[in-house]
Amino acid sequence: MHISVLQKEVLKYLDPQPNENFIDCTLGDGGHSSAIIERILPQGKVLGIDWDQEVINNLKSKKQLIPVCDNFANLKEIVKKYKFQPDGILLDLGFSSRQLESEKGFSFQKDDRLDMRYNPEMVELTAEEIINRFPKSEIKRILEEYGEEKFSKRITNQIEKERKIRPIEKTTQLVEVIKKATPSWYHHQRIHFATRTFQALRIAVNNELENLKTVLPQALEVLKPSGRLVTISFHSLEDRIIKNFFKEKAKEGLLKVLTEKPIRPEKEEVEANPRSRSAKLRAVQK
Repeated sequence: MHISVLQKEVLKYLDPQPNENFIDCTLGDGGHSSAIIERILPQGKVLGIDWDQEVINNLKSKKQLIPVCDNFANLKEIVKKYKFQPDGILLDLGFSSRQLESEKGFSFQKDDRLDMRYNPEMVELTAEEIINRFPKSEIKRILEEYGEEKFSKRITNQIEKERKIRPIEKTTQLVEVIKKATPSWYHHQRIHFATRTFQALRIAVNNELENLKTVLPQALEVLKPSGRLVTISFHSLEDRIIKNFFKEKAKEGLLKVLTEKPIRPEKEEVEANPRSRSAKLRAVQK
C-alpha cells in the first residue's frame, strides 16, 4: 500500500479550512487529497491532477474530488478549463507504489520492458529508445545530470558494448549491464546500484525537471492571494529548482517562504516507510 509522505506536515503548511479549494498536482493514490478533503468539508473541493490514466481509473469516486488526467505542466489551462481558483496547491514529486508495480519498467526489481512513460499517449520517447539509440555521450550526460551517477562513463561504455551484441529491451538486462560496469563494493550500498540510472532515465523520458520549472510560476499565478504552495521533492535536482524559484520570487516580493530549511520526515516515518527518507518539504505563501 502506498503511504503518503509527510502527510501531517502537508496539512500543517497547507492549513486547509472548511469550504476551501485545493489542487493536488500529483494525485497518485489520493492519500494527501483524502486527508485534505476531510478538512474542507462540506463545500470544499480538491482538483487532482495525474497524467497516468491508470491512477485516475483506480480512484474511488468522491464528490469533493475532481480527477483530471493531464500533465501538471498544463496547470494554468486546467484551472481555466475547470474555473477553479485554489486556496492551496500541493506538488508531491514522488511516485506511488502502484507505478513501481506497473509493467512500465520503473522498477529494477521486476522483469519488464524498458518503457518508463507515465502516460504513453502523451509521451513518445521510451527508456529503451534512449538506451539503444541515443549516442553514448548523450546517455552519459543523462546519467550524470539526472542521476548524479558517479560511474556514468563505465555504465555508458558497457551499454555501448552490450547493445552492439543485442538490444537492451528489459529492465533485468539493464540491471546486469550496470552490475558488470560497476565495482563490487558498489553493489552493497544502502541504495541499490541501479537506482541512479533508473531515476535518470525516468526523468529524461518524462521531461520531469522541465515540467517542474514550467509548473512553479503557474502555481504561484493561479493561487488566491495568501494561498499556500507546498512541494515535496525526492532528490537534489528537484529541490534545487524549487529552492531557487522560491528564493527569487521572495526577493521580488511575490511570496513569503514558510520553511527556512526543508522539512524532513521524522525517524518514525522513515522506519515505517523507508522510501520517505529522501523527502524534503518546502512551503510558501503568496
